[in-house]
Amino acid sequence: MTIDLVFPALGNTLPTDHAYALYGALSQIVPDFHDETRSVRFAPINGRAAPDGRLQITEHSCLRVRLADDAVRCALPLAGKRLAVGDALVRLGVPRLQSLVAAPSLIARLVTFKNADTPERFLATAQAKLADLGVNGKLELPVHAQGERVGTPLRRVVRVRGVTIPGYSLIVAKLSSSDSLSLQESGLGGRTRLGCGFFTPIKSPN
Repeated sequence: MTIDLVFPALGNTLPTDHAYALYGALSQIVPDFHDETRSVRFAPINGRAAPDGRLQITEHSCLRVRLADDAVRCALPLAGKRLAVGDALVRLGVPRLQSLVAAPSLIARLVTFKNADTPERFLATAQAKLADLGVNGKLELPVHAQGERVGTPLRRVVRVRGVTIPGYSLIVAKLSSSDSLSLQESGLGGRTRLGCGFFTPIKSPN
């Protein structure tokens, strides 16, 4: 069974695009993050948008590590550790276990595919990849709610060793319970070990 190990994240701010730096910091403590035979993934630390491309760490910020329930022990050394993430320091608290929720709608902050640099190509590729997984769902690209790009899809990037890899945020809705769990367990697209294609339930407004 796949579960999430959720570590509270404490600190001030960190770069919005911090996935690669975080991967490096985590791998120094848990070498299994480098082992491609292990199904261990993480989501970038969440927070509130701050000026100058920064992310404000809040009381709700956390590091979410997704792994098999029998592999939890390998990630426990992260508890209490201080991580150097780019130019920022983040301390991780004591984790809690959280089961995956079979929600009908999931969202990933960033999904990447090769040769899918337009919204149309991206959606077509995402649909094909979902079909490969045997997952049926309705795809939607979240859009900017304000600013100069209001109404346009949320295009994001992850930078790896100086290379900029583009992608989009993605919602997959109208999922069955089994498909929802399957998508959360497998992820979607490339760079999944850097937090890309990491799906979580969309919270209800209530």
